[in-house]
Amino acid sequence: MKYKLIAFFAFMLVVTMSIITSCNSSAKKVEEAKEDVVDAKDELKEAEEEYKMDMQNFKDENLRQIEANMVSINEFNARAEKKKKSAREAYKAKIADLEQQNTNLKMKLDGYQQEGKENWDAFKSEFKSDMDRLGEAFKDVTVKNN
Repeated sequence: MKYKLIAFFAFMLVVTMSIITSCNSSAKKVEEAKEDVVDAKDELKEAEEEYKMDMQNFKDENLRQIEANMVSINEFNARAEKKKKSAREAYKAKIADLEQQNTNLKMKLDGYQQEGKENWDAFKSEFKSDMDRLGEAFKDVTVKNN
């Protein structure tokens, strides 16, 4: 009976130690999980800030180019007045087309709303392609008329 009592207390000691040890590791796991959540939130906030900064930089850069395009359009219009009447109409039509494309791109850029990084990347790629085409159209007008 004495051995059974000692075995019972030994068993209870082992069970108690196991419970205490597992409680400490659970508490530690909970604390680590909380730290992971805080880290993830910080990373998300940082990524959102980078996304917003990228958007603003892209918009600013392209708005400057659109404004430069308008200056060129005004210069083209001034040159158009010096051309012969027969060439002037065709030249003015090209300039009006460039101005319309430029205005459309400005409206597209101004109208973009935050829709997530994937959509932003797609928008940025498409917009850059449109701006490149417009730049080529500007070059074509100046090359053909110089």
